[in-house]
Amino acid sequence: MAMLPTPRRVKNKAPAPVQLTAEHLIREARELHGDGSVTSKKRRIVDADELAEHRLERRARFEAIVRRAGSGRGGCGDASSAWMRYARWEESPGGGGGDPARARSVYERALAGGAPAYRDHGVWIKYAQFEARGGRVGHARNVLDRAVAILPRADRIWSEYLRMEDLLGARDNARVVFDRWTSWRPGADAWAAYAAFELRHGEVDRARAVHERHVAALPCADAFILFAEFETKLKNLDRARRVYEHTGSLLAAAGDNDDTAVLLAAFADFEERCGDRARAIYQHALRGEPPEPRAEELREKLLSLEKRFGDRHGVEDSIVTKRRSQYERAVTTNPLCYDAWFDLIRLEESANAGDANRIRDLYRRAVANVPPAAAAAEKRHWRRYIYLWINYALFEELDAEDVARARGVYRECLRTIPHKKFSFSNIWVMAAELEIRDKNLAAARRLLGNAIGVAPRPKLFRRYIEIELQLGNVGRCRILSQKFIEHAPSSSHVWRSYAALEKKLGETDRARSVYDLAVSQPALDAPELVWTDHIQFEIDAGELDRARQLYERLLGKTQHLNVWVSYAEFEATACSGGAAIAGNAAEKAERVRRCRAVFRRADEHFRGCADDPAMKEARAMLLQQWLAKEAAFGDLGEVEPVEKKTPRRVKRKRSLLADGNGGGGGCEEFFDYIFGDEEYAAAAAGFKLMKAAYEWKNSGHVITY
Repeated sequence: MAMLPTPRRVKNKAPAPVQLTAEHLIREARELHGDGSVTSKKRRIVDADELAEHRLERRARFEAIVRRAGSGRGGCGDASSAWMRYARWEESPGGGGGDPARARSVYERALAGGAPAYRDHGVWIKYAQFEARGGRVGHARNVLDRAVAILPRADRIWSEYLRMEDLLGARDNARVVFDRWTSWRPGADAWAAYAAFELRHGEVDRARAVHERHVAALPCADAFILFAEFETKLKNLDRARRVYEHTGSLLAAAGDNDDTAVLLAAFADFEERCGDRARAIYQHALRGEPPEPRAEELREKLLSLEKRFGDRHGVEDSIVTKRRSQYERAVTTNPLCYDAWFDLIRLEESANAGDANRIRDLYRRAVANVPPAAAAAEKRHWRRYIYLWINYALFEELDAEDVARARGVYRECLRTIPHKKFSFSNIWVMAAELEIRDKNLAAARRLLGNAIGVAPRPKLFRRYIEIELQLGNVGRCRILSQKFIEHAPSSSHVWRSYAALEKKLGETDRARSVYDLAVSQPALDAPELVWTDHIQFEIDAGELDRARQLYERLLGKTQHLNVWVSYAEFEATACSGGAAIAGNAAEKAERVRRCRAVFRRADEHFRGCADDPAMKEARAMLLQQWLAKEAAFGDLGEVEPVEKKTPRRVKRKRSLLADGNGGGGGCEEFFDYIFGDEEYAAAAAGFKLMKAAYEWKNSGHVITY
């Protein structure tokens, strides 16, 4: 077994500086061997024998080509093209000698039954044109007669036949051909060509008769439109109008909406050109509910007509009609698209403000599209849908002025909502407000009571309390507030609202009791608001000692910076007497002393937590507040001691702990605060140490301290 050679290892794998392409290879080959073009040699024929031999060779080649094309290795087009080239060569004097018999033989062989070119329109037409060029008109007619007998639906062959007869001036023969053609009930082009032929030769009655035969054979919109356009060209407007009117009634009776829409559009165009009745025709066509593409076309034409010839009212009506169809199509495609329903309802309310029944039916259609059961668990799917009900109820109450219907709308809406999963407070409140406007307080209370029982929402409680307060029923307000607290004991807003109610009623003891109960709750969502309101309540009532006690209780719960600052501000402004006493120097000095004492307590607290960076920052902020307050005290202020405590902000680095994945610790920068008193204490300790060392050196014995 032969061993394959060991492949050599390529040491340099870098790309070559010049890359070879196919273009380079071709250019090099042409430079070496020339362009490679082959010039066919021209054959020079000198006598008849050589000419006969040349023709024999060409015929043999043509025979081979048509034989190969006819064997199925080429399509019908290839076979037809081969036969026609063969026939043209035989026909040309420089080719086959211009022998008509040979050319005719080629055409006949091409059109023999079963041949691939047998049903090719072009071969028949070329055959007839060949006979006509040679002046053999009879032969050409025979060829075309055979062609239309074999291919009666070939409009191209009929057209060629008629063109030849028209060129020969044989009108009667052309009419016979037209009659034969139209007997097959061809398309509108054939009838139009027949009528144009008669009209071209001045035979108006014959042309009209052609159109009459056309509409009788094919009673469609296109046929009647051609007939009407024919009469319009002849300025016979009354005849054209009668054609349109007769056709419209005929197609309407047949129930063909598509053809009717096409015809009415053409009729409207005709009347528009005549300056008469176009608007009425467009509107009649749209009332017939044609298919959507036709209807859209009719609306566009009506809008264009109104813009050109109509007034403002007509243009607006056309625009409304167009938009209405768009919105109707949108809600039909997707009934759960509530935005489309809103657009359609707003359009109808603006266009048909006086037609309450039409708008009411539209609202009923809209609210009938309830979100599917799969969406019943999510309230967001219902939000847009509920606004349909709200607008419906407002329409019945405000526009239709029918309170009973509005009440029924709210009742039906409440039955539709799945209250076990979620509810809508707006519906309950609006239904109750409707009853209040109708002076039915018992029904309003019953509705709101049911609402609280079904869905105890804060909005329902607040609105119910507001209504009872406006009616002066304080007892009901207290009962509702207590119920509200039972349902939401951790809500700071509930407690504050109840206390504000008692405060508004002048019940100081009740308000204080409510605040005391609120701040004693173990869990509130915003306790700072309750404490703030309670303290402010005591301050407003002049109970400064109670306010101080509250601050102390609050400091027992939290040592937050804001509490200390607020406490200090309170002491700086608290005065147990009137304005005269507030201006007293002794009273002012007492306020300064109390405020400074609070700041000192706060400073001691934060200084004791110096290991916590957050506490350091809080102390720095406290000292800023303290310094500003001392400056505000004027002559009574002690700015210098506070300034000595003011910190310096320095940037430091600290190492990071390694993570659990084996990553390195590294370090990070952070800001630290060096307070003045701490820095002074450190410096004093260092000075004391240096002094002791100096004394030890001078005395020669150990100094104890």
